[in-house]
Amino acid sequence: MAARRSTGTAARRSTADILDAAVDVRAAARETTSGATGAAAVLDALSGVLEYDHASLTRWDPVRHRHTTLAGSYPDAATAYIETLLHRDPVFAVLRGPERDGLWLRDVPPRLLASSPGFRDVLRPLGITDGVAQCLFAADGRYVGMLNISTRPPRRTPDAARAAVTLLTESLAATVAAGTEVRHSDALPPDLRRLSARELEVLAELTSGRTNREIAERLYITPRTVGTHIEHILAKLDLPNRAAAAARAAARGIEAAR
Repeated sequence: MAARRSTGTAARRSTADILDAAVDVRAAARETTSGATGAAAVLDALSGVLEYDHASLTRWDPVRHRHTTLAGSYPDAATAYIETLLHRDPVFAVLRGPERDGLWLRDVPPRLLASSPGFRDVLRPLGITDGVAQCLFAADGRYVGMLNISTRPPRRTPDAARAAVTLLTESLAATVAAGTEVRHSDALPPDLRRLSARELEVLAELTSGRTNREIAERLYITPRTVGTHIEHILAKLDLPNRAAAAARAAARGIEAAR
């Protein structure tokens, strides 16, 4: 997808226009989820909510510990950073929490921005001054991917557009999550294919030696839920304890993201 051109109409769009465009995004997301269209159609519809210079929808792969771009218009170097390094950026730890309604660039504290290689080495050289990074979560709380939008001057994002992006996160998450169970299963060793995507995340965390509470904090679930997942993992893999599960994961190349 090509970068969006400025039409000079963003400031004149009414809240009603933006909300109508948001309805189009939801419709595109439903079609993508059903397999009728691709993720590029969702980004194209999203340009009606807010004009952008670059945007991408990426899916998180908990097995390979990286993002995969489903659709996007960033240059190759920026795309590579989003896919392989963004999850290690100091800013990512801030916006990963499910309670955060996206992190808009102009709202990032200067000290945090200065510590971000993603801004310093990737976005700033592109002339980016605003945009949003929005983590996306499945209904069960799993982190499934991210929406990234970047803009250059003189674009300005109306408040209604910012609110619309927040309201669209559920639809965007469904777009990103569509088919992940099948894709992850195809990439796994046979003995791990019986595990759910969330159980795979917990299994990966076991290789780091973290406690249930520490795993819960990283995955934004409760320690009790972590314990339940571990019980299911041990039962499905016919293993006696978490140390054995961690050893199995390590032997299969599964490890926790940094």
